[in-house]
Amino acid sequence: MNINTIQAVYFIGAGGIGMSALVRYFLSKGKKVGGYDRTPSELTEKLIAEGADIHYEENVSLIPEAFLHPETTLVVYTPAIPANHKELVYFQEHQFEIHKRAQVLGMLTQTEKGMCVAGTHGKTTTSTMAAFLMDHSHVGCNAFLGGISKNYQTNLLLSDKSDYVVIEADEFDRSFHWLTPYATVITATDSDHLDIYGTHEAYLESFRKYTSLIRPDGYLIIKEGLELKPDVQPGVTVYTYSTEKGDFHAENIRIDDGEIYFDYISPLGNITNVQLGVPVFVNIENGIAAMALAQIGGATTEEIKAAMPQFRGVDRRFDFKIKNSHIVFLSDYAHHPEEIRQSVSSIRKLYPNRKITAVFQPHLYTRTRDFYQDFADSLSLLDEVILLDIYPAREAPLPGVSSQLIYDNLRPGIEKSMCSKEQIMEVLKNKKLDVLITLGAGDIDNYVPQIYELLKRIDD
Repeated sequence: MNINTIQAVYFIGAGGIGMSALVRYFLSKGKKVGGYDRTPSELTEKLIAEGADIHYEENVSLIPEAFLHPETTLVVYTPAIPANHKELVYFQEHQFEIHKRAQVLGMLTQTEKGMCVAGTHGKTTTSTMAAFLMDHSHVGCNAFLGGISKNYQTNLLLSDKSDYVVIEADEFDRSFHWLTPYATVITATDSDHLDIYGTHEAYLESFRKYTSLIRPDGYLIIKEGLELKPDVQPGVTVYTYSTEKGDFHAENIRIDDGEIYFDYISPLGNITNVQLGVPVFVNIENGIAAMALAQIGGATTEEIKAAMPQFRGVDRRFDFKIKNSHIVFLSDYAHHPEEIRQSVSSIRKLYPNRKITAVFQPHLYTRTRDFYQDFADSLSLLDEVILLDIYPAREAPLPGVSSQLIYDNLRPGIEKSMCSKEQIMEVLKNKKLDVLITLGAGDIDNYVPQIYELLKRIDD
């Protein structure tokens, strides 16, 4: 089914973050939108106020008549919905076209120009920055992002004038194989999700397959030096990028009073004296990739230079909460050893003479089992490490796998301790802190407001 021929879209599980972004997208395109969710929420009530027809009882008779025509209705469901859900079964039995969210994003890239960002890490910041640059140009864009933009306080951007759509391409369950990118960045291919892929080779193969899906008139912007060997179609333009070399790179990098400036070198037009909106070193590389995408999309050098300093980042990505001469506190989503290494290295460059303490909550038993030595090596770049228990997410505990594995392999002499997340406030109360960062993709973020209040009191 072509997105343009759809008249109605019905969502089973309409209230999730990812699904709600699609609800809003189709409302903006003038489609009839309805659906089911198990419980009312602030989000579903907002969607209803915006025009969606949502109900909360699993009941086929409550499906409005507008969504009962298979030839004009698309059904979208979340995998969290059980297979025997009455409404889902009805649509299956009556031969409706039914897709998961990832498949629908894939459909969008067939009718619009998909500007996608894939990779083990860096993709949320890079895609959000690219969307911001496009939105601040004469071109504009739609965007489905993997985090909440601090500029917009949403993960969705809509445009009634642009045929570009910026998408974070998620490799977790191979969902990025549904996409047909017009232009894509690949930031990194360090092993991850080995509980899904099994081996590093299978993980790399998934990215190779992804590169084969780029449109023949499209573009691949790949990080310089990756192990990945692309398999693009004839006609695809391949560029490389990194901080200091590649087709797109930076020169004359300088830090001045806590701000970062550089000259952007590009085959599509250089830009001198670019100022980073979020001044951490790793964002130079993210910014280069984002600017490359924006240039391919048609944003001018003047538009890009003007927008870059205004970018405020993404929630939980180098998210500064306090920043002064007495105390620095930031929250970061880093949950892979390479992400942590980049985070710590970036902070060290900003604060070379200050004590840096991290609270780290490992994410997943399998990831800890596979990478505990790498985690220990990255965390050993810090002055002090406070380790929390593993956040299990979707997993059951594994025998012998705990934060202790990381703790035991930290470098000799480092200040280190372990505690439960419930104890963290008491532990921090009794420490003299200088630069503090919370790391992890679990629920450590729930404690950030409390930590902020504690540190503000100490600072005052």
